[in-house]
Amino acid sequence: MKVIFLTIVEINSIDDRGIYHDLLRKFRNEGHDVTIVTPVERRKSKPTSFTQHDGVSILQVKTFNIQKTNVVEKGIGTLAIEYQFLHAIKKYLSNQKFDLILYSTPPITFSKVISYIKKTDRAFAYLLLKDIFPQNAVDMKMIKEGGVIHRLFLKKERKLYEISDMIGCMSEANKEYVIKHNPYLAPTKVEVNPNTIEPISIVTDPAELSTIRQKYQLPLSKKILVYGGNLGKPQGVDFLLETIQSAKNPAAHFLIVGSGTEFSRMQDWFLKHNPSNATLLSGLPKADYDKVLAGCDIGLIFLHQDFTIPNFPSRLLSYLEMGIPVLAATDVNTDIGHVIEKADCGYWVKAGNIKEMLGAINTMVDGDLKVQSEHARQLLLDEYTVDRSYHLITDKVNV
Repeated sequence: MKVIFLTIVEINSIDDRGIYHDLLRKFRNEGHDVTIVTPVERRKSKPTSFTQHDGVSILQVKTFNIQKTNVVEKGIGTLAIEYQFLHAIKKYLSNQKFDLILYSTPPITFSKVISYIKKTDRAFAYLLLKDIFPQNAVDMKMIKEGGVIHRLFLKKERKLYEISDMIGCMSEANKEYVIKHNPYLAPTKVEVNPNTIEPISIVTDPAELSTIRQKYQLPLSKKILVYGGNLGKPQGVDFLLETIQSAKNPAAHFLIVGSGTEFSRMQDWFLKHNPSNATLLSGLPKADYDKVLAGCDIGLIFLHQDFTIPNFPSRLLSYLEMGIPVLAATDVNTDIGHVIEKADCGYWVKAGNIKEMLGAINTMVDGDLKVQSEHARQLLLDEYTVDRSYHLITDKVNV
C-alpha cells in the first residue's frame, strides 16, 4: 500500500522517535511505501527538496514559520501551507498514486490537498485528530468567538471533517465531543485512535541514575517531579509556577524541561525567585530527555483550566514508557485524569486548586511509588502501543 502523510511537524528521519515517526516506521516495516510531506520553515533558509532514504520518501516543503512564532505569522502560515503543499505535491509526486492519506491536526487547512489526492488517486483519507481547532484558540482567547477569523476557521474545520473518510480521536472524551459538536457527522465515522508509540526500555542502575542527576545538578536524595514538553499558554504555566512556589515538601524537587512561547517568562521567573526546589532546562534532544526521565520519579501534566475541549497531551506516553507515575492538573473536560486514576498510576486534580495539588504532591512524594510505577508501564503496553493505531487504520482501507 502506498501511504502519504501530511504534517506540520518537521520530520527529517524516520528513525527519530515520536508518535508520528513511530507510526510511519511501523507502516514502513510492514512493507508499505511511505511518503512524508513535511515543512521546512523559512527560518531554516532551505529550499523545497525531495529525498529518499531509510525506505521512506520525504518531501520537505518551504513554508512560513508556523511553529513558535508570533500569532500573525502563524495565522498566515497556517492558511498558506495547503497551497504550498499542493504545489510541491503536484511538482514532485505527480507520478505517484496513493492508497491512503494520513494527516493530523493541527492544522485544519489541508482540505485542498486531500481533495486533490482523493480525486486523482481515489485514496482513503484518515484524520488523526490531535487538536480541536479553532475552539482551543477561542478557549485561550487567542481569537474572538463569532468573529471573522473564527468563522473562517470553522468553515475549514467542517470541510476537513467532511472530506475525511475516518476521524481518529485521542480518547473517548475526544470522540464524544466531536460527535456532539458536529451533528452533521455520522457517528460511525469517528473512532478512538489514541496517541501511540513503539515502546523502548531504558534499564538504569543506581550508579547511572546518580550520574544523570549529577549531570543536570539535581538532588540525589529527593524525589524528582518532572514536567517535560511544550511551555505555552495551553499548559497553564501560571499554575505550574504557583505549584513550585507553594510546595514546601522538603523531599520534593521540580524539574521543568521544555520550550515554547512561555519559556522566556518562566526563565525570568526563575531568575527573579531563584527557587531552591526547582530546576529549569531548555528543550533537550529526545535521547537525552529519555535519560533524564529515567532518573525522575513523578511525571507532571498541566493544562489550562479554561479549556472546554478534551485535550489529551502526548507527554503522558513518555512518562508511562519510563514507568513513572503521573500527576495531572487539568480542566474538567479532558478525560486524561480519569484514565490515569482508573489505571492506578497516578492522580488528577483540577487546575487552579492549589490545596488539592499540594495534597497530591505530598501523597506521592511521601509514599511508595512502586505499584503505581508498574501500573504506568502496563497502561502503556495495554493501550498506547503503535500496533493499535496501525491496525485501526489499515483495517479501514480496502486495497
